[in-house]
Amino acid sequence: MMLARSLPDDATGWWIYLGTFVLYALGRLFFAWMQARREGDRHPVRAAFAEEDDPDASSAALRGGFRSYRQFFGFVGSAVAVVLVAALTGGRLRVVLLWIIIPLLVIALSYLDFFQARKARSRAV
Repeated sequence: MMLARSLPDDATGWWIYLGTFVLYALGRLFFAWMQARREGDRHPVRAAFAEEDDPDASSAALRGGFRSYRQFFGFVGSAVAVVLVAALTGGRLRVVLLWIIIPLLVIALSYLDFFQARKARSRAV
């Protein structure tokens, strides 16, 4: 049972977990803002926040399902990459690689989710 992990006991661990969720949300808002700017919206920030309130766009996230194989394989591939880096490296190299790879993977997953929601909205219109 030495491999089992418990929840963090210190505030730093919880801030890291919270930071990944915040990074994901900021990535989604950034991609929605960029799309609104490309479409010529007069208030792209409002459009970005209004997109997150769209129930059709967030229904898959509420169910916990994947809308496409890209999302599924992106999630699984990201988990495999993090596990491989954590298992095959050690010390400072592990910390540096995880601090680089995890934010990149979180942003990539937020883009995949944004892309799928945008495609679903374009089909509905």
